[in-house]
Amino acid sequence: MAPAANDSLVTAHVIGDVLDPFYTAVDMMILFGGAPIISGMELRAQAVSDRPRVEIGGEDYRDAYTLVMVDPDAPNPSNPTLREYLHWMVTDIPASTDNTHGREMMCYEPPAPSTGIHRMVLVLFQQLGRDTVFAAPSRRHNFSTRGFARRYNLGAPVAAMYFNCQRQTGSGGPRFTGPYTSRRRAG
Repeated sequence: MAPAANDSLVTAHVIGDVLDPFYTAVDMMILFGGAPIISGMELRAQAVSDRPRVEIGGEDYRDAYTLVMVDPDAPNPSNPTLREYLHWMVTDIPASTDNTHGREMMCYEPPAPSTGIHRMVLVLFQQLGRDTVFAAPSRRHNFSTRGFARRYNLGAPVAAMYFNCQRQTGSGGPRFTGPYTSRRRAG
Protein backbone atom coordinates (compact mmCIF):
# COMPACT_ATOMS: atom_id res chain seq x y z
CA MET A 1 0.00 0.00 0.00
CA ALA A 2 1.28 3.49 -0.79
CA PRO A 3 1.41 4.96 2.74
CA ALA A 4 1.30 8.68 1.93
CA ALA A 5 -1.81 8.40 -0.22
CA ASN A 6 -3.69 5.88 1.89
CA ASP A 7 -2.89 6.76 5.52
CA SER A 8 -6.07 8.82 5.93
CA LEU A 9 -8.11 6.01 4.37
CA VAL A 10 -6.69 3.55 6.91
CA THR A 11 -7.16 5.89 9.87
CA ALA A 12 -10.80 6.57 8.90
CA HIS A 13 -11.44 2.82 8.38
CA VAL A 14 -12.30 3.34 4.71
CA ILE A 15 -9.74 0.58 4.14
CA GLY A 16 -11.67 -2.20 5.81
CA ASP A 17 -15.22 -0.85 5.71
CA VAL A 18 -15.30 -0.09 1.96
CA LEU A 19 -12.00 -1.06 0.33
CA ASP A 20 -9.21 -3.56 0.65
CA PRO A 21 -5.62 -2.23 0.75
CA PHE A 22 -4.40 -0.98 -2.63
CA TYR A 23 -1.64 1.02 -4.29
CA THR A 24 -2.52 4.46 -5.64
CA ALA A 25 -1.62 4.39 -9.33
CA VAL A 26 -3.46 7.38 -10.83
CA ASP A 27 -3.80 11.00 -9.69
CA MET A 28 -7.34 12.09 -8.84
CA MET A 29 -8.44 15.58 -7.77
CA ILE A 30 -11.92 16.29 -6.39
CA LEU A 31 -13.19 19.89 -6.70
CA PHE A 32 -16.36 21.23 -5.11
CA GLY A 33 -17.23 24.71 -6.34
CA GLY A 34 -13.81 24.88 -8.01
CA ALA A 35 -11.93 24.28 -4.73
CA PRO A 36 -9.91 21.07 -4.34
CA ILE A 37 -10.50 18.90 -1.31
CA ILE A 38 -7.98 16.93 0.69
CA SER A 39 -8.77 13.44 1.90
CA GLY A 40 -10.28 13.65 5.37
CA MET A 41 -11.64 17.22 5.07
CA GLU A 42 -14.80 18.21 6.93
CA LEU A 43 -17.53 19.62 4.66
CA ARG A 44 -21.10 20.65 5.39
CA ALA A 45 -23.93 19.32 3.21
CA GLN A 46 -24.44 22.74 1.57
CA ALA A 47 -20.82 22.76 0.32
CA VAL A 48 -21.37 19.47 -1.55
CA SER A 49 -24.88 20.11 -2.87
CA ASP A 50 -23.63 20.40 -6.46
CA ARG A 51 -21.88 17.61 -8.33
CA PRO A 52 -18.09 17.87 -8.00
CA ARG A 53 -15.60 17.95 -10.85
CA VAL A 54 -13.24 15.00 -10.66
CA GLU A 55 -9.99 15.36 -12.58
CA ILE A 56 -8.24 12.13 -13.45
CA GLY A 57 -4.59 11.72 -14.34
CA GLY A 58 -3.11 9.14 -16.62
CA GLU A 59 -1.20 9.26 -19.83
CA ASP A 60 -3.22 7.29 -22.34
CA TYR A 61 -6.54 8.79 -23.42
CA ARG A 62 -7.65 5.28 -24.43
CA ASP A 63 -7.67 4.15 -20.77
CA ALA A 64 -11.15 4.29 -19.22
CA TYR A 65 -12.05 4.71 -15.56
CA THR A 66 -15.10 4.24 -13.35
CA LEU A 67 -15.81 6.56 -10.42
CA VAL A 68 -18.12 5.66 -7.55
CA MET A 69 -19.10 7.76 -4.54
CA VAL A 70 -20.51 5.93 -1.53
CA ASP A 71 -21.54 6.64 2.06
CA PRO A 72 -20.57 3.72 4.32
CA ASP A 73 -22.30 5.39 7.28
CA ALA A 74 -25.89 5.55 6.00
CA PRO A 75 -28.30 6.19 7.53
CA ASN A 76 -26.51 6.58 10.87
CA PRO A 77 -22.80 6.07 11.64
CA SER A 78 -23.61 4.06 14.77
CA ASN A 79 -26.03 1.77 12.87
CA PRO A 80 -25.16 1.82 9.13
CA THR A 81 -27.94 -0.50 7.93
CA LEU A 82 -27.83 0.97 4.39
CA ARG A 83 -24.03 0.61 4.05
CA GLU A 84 -22.89 1.45 1.38
CA TYR A 85 -25.23 4.10 -0.03
CA LEU A 86 -24.35 4.90 -3.65
CA HIS A 87 -24.41 8.65 -4.28
CA TRP A 88 -22.88 8.71 -7.75
CA MET A 89 -21.42 6.58 -10.53
CA VAL A 90 -19.65 7.65 -13.72
CA THR A 91 -18.07 5.17 -16.17
CA ASP A 92 -15.92 5.39 -19.28
CA ILE A 93 -13.98 8.47 -18.11
CA PRO A 94 -10.92 8.82 -20.38
CA ALA A 95 -7.52 9.27 -18.73
CA SER A 96 -6.27 12.84 -18.37
CA THR A 97 -9.83 14.27 -18.45
CA ASP A 98 -12.61 14.73 -15.91
CA ASN A 99 -16.00 13.21 -15.09
CA THR A 100 -17.81 15.38 -17.67
CA HIS A 101 -16.22 13.21 -20.39
CA GLY A 102 -17.63 9.99 -18.89
CA ARG A 103 -21.05 8.37 -18.84
CA GLU A 104 -23.12 9.05 -15.72
CA MET A 105 -24.71 5.71 -14.79
CA MET A 106 -26.17 6.92 -11.48
CA CYS A 107 -26.88 10.64 -11.18
CA TYR A 108 -25.28 12.62 -8.38
CA GLU A 109 -27.36 12.64 -5.21
CA PRO A 110 -25.94 15.19 -2.78
CA PRO A 111 -25.11 13.92 0.69
CA ALA A 112 -27.75 14.95 3.23
CA PRO A 113 -26.85 13.24 6.50
CA SER A 114 -29.48 13.66 9.18
CA THR A 115 -27.47 12.21 12.06
CA GLY A 116 -23.77 12.25 12.81
CA ILE A 117 -20.72 12.70 10.62
CA HIS A 118 -20.66 10.56 7.48
CA ARG A 119 -17.63 9.52 5.42
CA MET A 120 -18.16 10.13 1.70
CA VAL A 121 -15.79 7.91 -0.25
CA LEU A 122 -14.83 8.48 -3.89
CA VAL A 123 -13.17 5.49 -5.53
CA LEU A 124 -11.60 5.28 -8.98
CA PHE A 125 -11.17 2.00 -10.87
CA GLN A 126 -9.46 1.38 -14.20
CA GLN A 127 -11.74 -0.47 -16.58
CA LEU A 128 -10.61 -3.28 -18.87
CA GLY A 129 -11.84 -1.13 -21.77
CA ARG A 130 -14.62 1.24 -22.74
CA ASP A 131 -18.20 0.02 -22.36
CA THR A 132 -17.19 -2.81 -20.02
CA VAL A 133 -19.26 -1.39 -17.14
CA PHE A 134 -22.63 -1.42 -18.80
CA ALA A 135 -25.44 -1.67 -16.23
CA ALA A 136 -26.42 0.80 -13.54
CA PRO A 137 -27.20 -0.70 -10.13
CA SER A 138 -30.91 -1.23 -9.49
CA ARG A 139 -30.80 0.58 -6.13
CA ARG A 140 -28.61 2.97 -4.20
CA HIS A 141 -28.75 1.42 -0.73
CA ASN A 142 -26.64 -1.58 0.32
CA PHE A 143 -24.34 -1.13 -2.68
CA SER A 144 -21.04 -3.02 -2.38
CA THR A 145 -17.99 -1.36 -3.91
CA ARG A 146 -16.04 -4.62 -3.60
CA GLY A 147 -18.86 -6.66 -5.19
CA PHE A 148 -19.23 -4.12 -8.00
CA ALA A 149 -15.49 -4.28 -8.73
CA ARG A 150 -15.62 -8.10 -8.83
CA ARG A 151 -18.67 -8.13 -11.11
CA TYR A 152 -16.97 -5.97 -13.74
CA ASN A 153 -13.41 -7.30 -13.28
CA LEU A 154 -12.13 -3.89 -12.21
CA GLY A 155 -9.50 -5.17 -9.81
CA ALA A 156 -8.18 -3.00 -7.01
CA PRO A 157 -8.88 0.74 -6.98
CA VAL A 158 -6.29 2.99 -8.61
CA ALA A 159 -7.21 6.01 -6.44
CA ALA A 160 -9.55 6.90 -3.59
CA MET A 161 -10.22 9.72 -1.18
CA TYR A 162 -12.90 10.65 1.29
CA PHE A 163 -14.38 13.61 3.09
CA ASN A 164 -16.50 13.88 6.20
CA CYS A 165 -19.94 15.40 5.78
CA GLN A 166 -22.54 16.51 8.27
CA ARG A 167 -25.77 18.41 8.07
CA GLN A 168 -25.70 22.15 7.79
CA THR A 169 -27.05 23.05 11.24
CA GLY A 170 -27.32 21.59 14.70
CA SER A 171 -30.29 19.69 16.05
CA GLY A 172 -32.46 22.77 16.59
CA GLY A 173 -34.77 23.24 19.54
CA PRO A 174 -34.89 25.98 22.15
CA ARG A 175 -31.80 28.08 22.63
CA PHE A 176 -30.75 30.06 25.69
CA THR A 177 -30.64 33.67 24.54
CA GLY A 178 -30.78 35.81 27.65
CA PRO A 179 -30.34 35.94 31.38
CA TYR A 180 -31.67 32.97 33.30
CA THR A 181 -34.93 33.54 35.12
CA SER A 182 -36.62 31.02 37.34
CA ARG A 183 -40.28 30.25 36.81
CA ARG A 184 -40.65 29.82 40.55
CA ARG A 185 -42.00 32.91 42.29
CA ALA A 186 -40.26 34.28 45.30
CA GLY A 187 -42.02 34.26 48.61
